[in-house]
Amino acid sequence: MPQQSPRDTVLFTVTSDTLVAVDFGPRRRSDGRTRTRGKGPYRRLLARPGARAFTAGGLLARLPMGMFGVSAVVMIAGTRGSYALAGAVTATGLATTAVVAPWTARLIDRYGQARVALPATVFAALGFLALLLCVRHGAPDWTLFACYAATATTPNTGGMSRARWAHLLKGDAGSLHTANSFEQAADELCFMLGPVVAAFLCGTLFPEAGTLVGVVLLLAGVLLFTAQRSTEPPVERRAPARAPFRAPGMRPLLAVCLATGAVFGAMEVVTIAFADERGHRTAAGAVLAFQAAGSCAAGLLYGAVRPAGSARARLPWCLAAMTALMTLPLLAAGLTGSLPVLAGALLLAGMATAPTMVTTMTLVQRCTPAGRLNEGMTLAVTGLLGGIACGSAAGGWTVEHVSATAGYGVPVAAAALALLVSAALFGRSDRFPAEPSNRSTDSRTPH
Repeated sequence: MPQQSPRDTVLFTVTSDTLVAVDFGPRRRSDGRTRTRGKGPYRRLLARPGARAFTAGGLLARLPMGMFGVSAVVMIAGTRGSYALAGAVTATGLATTAVVAPWTARLIDRYGQARVALPATVFAALGFLALLLCVRHGAPDWTLFACYAATATTPNTGGMSRARWAHLLKGDAGSLHTANSFEQAADELCFMLGPVVAAFLCGTLFPEAGTLVGVVLLLAGVLLFTAQRSTEPPVERRAPARAPFRAPGMRPLLAVCLATGAVFGAMEVVTIAFADERGHRTAAGAVLAFQAAGSCAAGLLYGAVRPAGSARARLPWCLAAMTALMTLPLLAAGLTGSLPVLAGALLLAGMATAPTMVTTMTLVQRCTPAGRLNEGMTLAVTGLLGGIACGSAAGGWTVEHVSATAGYGVPVAAAALALLVSAALFGRSDRFPAEPSNRSTDSRTPH
């Protein structure tokens, strides 16, 4: 006879003339299922069927995005002896990606993620491999530009992953907020680890190692991601919706993305210059990683709570916090000139990044017409890339003509510009579609 566990035991006792029975078994709900302790928001999110598989694939595919730029600079500068050439090649790839990515995303929306993303990734991987071979075998400089431009077909895996969450969590605004926060934290993690991994591989093994490993990770990640067909958003067989760029509210959001991207681009260039001035240029990557770490932590925390108010009302507050916190690196550089103090300031400054980006992407999803979500989010990424290029140029000019310390004023100015744009363009409620109420969706969130 099997023994009962203490949780299955029923205790009988007598008080006065009353028989009392106490059941120590697990409590059950009215539908007969056992009650369990509530899971955290991220555990509930990843417990959905197929979520962990496509998330793992997305992380693998996104890690190389933080590796390719550093790998290309090390590979080209190390063999050709020219940082100017390396910077021009990577800038060409960035500009080409900004032009090609929305068209790739439009094809993904029209024909499906698996049918378009995988061949587009293979084409981009061939471009990276061709770049590697051209560098190694001393091909003319123009071939480097052509090869890097061919990598522009790399699909926006983060956008595709967000599109899957939007499909799986349709009608559940609370869980979608958590999913967007998780994706932003994943972006920050990949862009924090990517340069470190690339620098380690290129410095420890051989200059082409970072690019080679990045290609393998990209192919493996996209292959795993696209293999998860059960979570892929269905292709809507109907007349094409209005282009996302023309959708109400999209152009103000793209202007905010442009200004926000300038914050990131300027911060990277200025920090490298600041570290170089103090004879520690190799430490610049580690110092910048503190900013990404702060953003990653803030993103996870932001996703675990249910912020009050609408996303449209929260965005100016997020940008105001970013503007205020971006003054910390300026003060740290101007008052102390210490890299460790600057790293701490960047950690705090980065905490405004993820909430701002999560809120922005939430609004982008809401403004994008049905059936064109990948294209809409890729337009936002294109705005960020354009802003990064502008911020890099402005930061570099300030460093060269004034000083590296003064260069930290560029991110502050860019964040303030984003705040002004949001305040000026987001005032009218008719610019955006109505937002769903969290209260109507929280009851449908699984526990």
